[in-house]
Amino acid sequence: MKGFRLAIVGATGMVGQEFIKVLEQRNFPVESIALLASDRSAGKKLFFNHQEVEVKETTPDSFKGIEIALFSAGAEISRYFAPIAAQSGAVVVDNSSAWRMDPKVPLVVPEINPEDIRKHKGIIANPNCSTIQMVVALYPLHKINPIKRIIASTYQSVSGTGTAAIDELTNQSKQILNGQTVVPHVYPHQIAFNVLPEIDVFLDNAYTKEEWKMVEETRKIMHDDNIAISATCVRVPVFISHSEAVTVEFTNSITPDEAKRILSQAPGVKLVDDPAISLYPQAYSAAGSDDVYVGRIRTDVSHSNSLVMWIVSDNIRKGAALNTIQIAEEMIKRDWLHPNGG
Repeated sequence: MKGFRLAIVGATGMVGQEFIKVLEQRNFPVESIALLASDRSAGKKLFFNHQEVEVKETTPDSFKGIEIALFSAGAEISRYFAPIAAQSGAVVVDNSSAWRMDPKVPLVVPEINPEDIRKHKGIIANPNCSTIQMVVALYPLHKINPIKRIIASTYQSVSGTGTAAIDELTNQSKQILNGQTVVPHVYPHQIAFNVLPEIDVFLDNAYTKEEWKMVEETRKIMHDDNIAISATCVRVPVFISHSEAVTVEFTNSITPDEAKRILSQAPGVKLVDDPAISLYPQAYSAAGSDDVYVGRIRTDVSHSNSLVMWIVSDNIRKGAALNTIQIAEEMIKRDWLHPNGG
């Protein structure tokens, strides 16, 4: 297979560095790679495939000759540079929220809607991390027994906010254990030994933006605007991996055993479910893994045709870097690099 000319925008951030790791681990066909970041990070050296690569400042000229650009630099950067990269001939796979709900931009989870990649006009959006793991677990069930309603409560790690949040959790934990006063900087309140039901900004409807992303993105990915969805997103003092308690109402009755049988064969899903020996998905064991873990599948005794389940995944890996690279791999495999598969 021929190699491709890649660029990573936001290469020095958590997701950017995970891009590099996943590209190496999956032997992605790379002819050349440009590592791009802000002017503050320009000049740093990173390694790719055992070779030192200098990080360059992202400019409008950065994308000349680039075929695939992986973005992980935030919505504002993506809104400005993604169209420039696309106009230069690159296909952008963007991790930010900038393009997800644009009707002209595919929002893709390769295990679910890979065919949407073909509709791209130079930009493809990677969904929110909490959305990705939920739909990977639910879509195999939805295909067999259409989902009517989803109630999700998330337990999201601080890595979703970035390195500064990881440092804050570490420092606050030490300060509290040493009897010192904590002054929060990254979050509005102390995160160590605490939980915060506030992720992203609050909207006029009293939901947070993170909660509303789960509603809108799930419908777009699953091509079903009729699914009723409500989410409560909570930040917890965990470093890596998001966990979710999800209640799902189906059109027809479904047993836990039926759901387990379906999910045990679903792509990207790993069933971990044996309560007799306290076996269920956990955040720490999901960290570093490609899979979405599902367990504690049980009947919802409060509502007919409903199941309850526990879903855990590494938000930096599957929720960001891996899913992005899987999109690029699918695009190459199906020869959809050029818009509309041309």
